[in-house]
Amino acid sequence: MPLEPVETLAQLVAIPSVNPMGRPDGPQFGEARLTEYLEETLLELGLVVQRQPVSPGRENLVARLDGGARVILLDAHQDTVPVEGMTIEPFHPTIRDGRLYGRGACDTKGGMAAMLAAVARLARERPPGMPTVVLGFTVNEEYGFTGATALRRLWTDAPSAIVPRKPDVAVVAEPTDLDVVVAHKGVVRWKCHTAGRACHSARPEDGENAIYRMARVVEAAGRYACELRDRSATHPLCGGATVSVGTIRGGASVNTVPDACTIEIDSRMPPGERPEQARDALIDYVAGIVGPDVAVRHDPPYMLGPAMSDDGNGPLAELVLGVTGEVAGEHRQRGVPYATNAALYAATGVPSVVFGPGCIEQAHTADEWISLDQVHQAAEIFYRLILNAT
Repeated sequence: MPLEPVETLAQLVAIPSVNPMGRPDGPQFGEARLTEYLEETLLELGLVVQRQPVSPGRENLVARLDGGARVILLDAHQDTVPVEGMTIEPFHPTIRDGRLYGRGACDTKGGMAAMLAAVARLARERPPGMPTVVLGFTVNEEYGFTGATALRRLWTDAPSAIVPRKPDVAVVAEPTDLDVVVAHKGVVRWKCHTAGRACHSARPEDGENAIYRMARVVEAAGRYACELRDRSATHPLCGGATVSVGTIRGGASVNTVPDACTIEIDSRMPPGERPEQARDALIDYVAGIVGPDVAVRHDPPYMLGPAMSDDGNGPLAELVLGVTGEVAGEHRQRGVPYATNAALYAATGVPSVVFGPGCIEQAHTADEWISLDQVHQAAEIFYRLILNAT
């Protein structure tokens, strides 16, 4: 069964798969509908298919196209970011001026559609010498990497029926503009809390203001972020470490002194630094600045992804770059500041790169879109890459 990549992309975008990102469930949240679509499609192609539970109602979909002894893993995450603030209809894919608009079109259903089209072609042609292809459509990439963490257990834990052995190489779909990403930063995110004592705002002296206490924490974190820019070791492809306070919540009403305040902290680190170490360093710094009179509580991380080094993926990167050059002209190897599933696979000894159609500047935007020329090119590149990954 042939799959046309743009038509497939439109069908993928039309299926909401929004990551709830810690919020209550809603009609557009979760990947379940997309998982069902992918399962039906891959079964029609004749692939071996298995669901892998990750959390309630959220399952990786793993498929295998049998070939030779060599195993190539192709990964694309199912979830998208939320749709609040979008200026287009998020789930009504629209084609205009050589672009397809809709939530997830760029990040990363364009890459997913290209992978599906390539594998459908291979399933139909069954060329001799083709490696075994494992497709991993993972959940919860945007808010935790739990899908990729579960997927890699299929070759690091007990023997798996769907993944015959540890993959020889892995290619993870993300919008890279058809460049080959060989290194990226790691990330750790967590919530931080301060407590106070509520009272009427007419007599604030009777309470303890949790927001004022948190203000000292935020100021300390900002100071740490500035110092980090000056003293952090930098990676030639990814740059240095960063820290950002991304959200703050506190207070029940303007006329009540707040008894609780919460912030979310995002810390990024280059290859060679561990997320846990980066988190501990910030916590220790903040404690030293605010002192013991401000009780600060840090939750365990809800998102933790390692950095990916370019030490072990050179031959794979050259292969992808060579195939890309045949189809789409000259491109380059580079590093990026964001984190991906690829680092989790690389940590198990699988040479991994990040590659796909679309530009990261269009990901997560109010009018997310992807170039259809790149989607077509990526489908051809994935097809040739698999044939050459022998």
